[in-house]
Amino acid sequence: MASSLTCAGVVWAFVSFLCATASCVGFFMPYWLLGSQLEKSVSFGTFRRCSYPVRDESRQTTVMVEQCGRYASFQAIPSAEWRICTVVTGLGCGLLLLVALTALMGCCVSELISRTVGRVAGGIQFLGG
Repeated sequence: MASSLTCAGVVWAFVSFLCATASCVGFFMPYWLLGSQLEKSVSFGTFRRCSYPVRDESRQTTVMVEQCGRYASFQAIPSAEWRICTVVTGLGCGLLLLVALTALMGCCVSELISRTVGRVAGGIQFLGG
């Protein structure tokens, strides 16, 4: 198995993959903010939430739905700031994963990653982070 990476490049590829994986897992988990509401533990992230209040029209009260789920639509995300955060974080995770997978392929394929490609990939990682 030929490689186009130096020893430092191989370490960079594996660390990049671990960081991209951790970023993607963090993006998809709804545990960004933790708290309590109506005496129940609640948590939510940019597009997922756990234990959220819902208006029960038949009883004219607010009840807690004790399950995790995503917002029904992009517009259902509570604020414009959270929508922007969802888009920016999702794009960043996508860029990080793209660079990490390309770097891992460079461990197996010779002449895939040159010095210029490595510098561009580092710049993309900087933007993605």
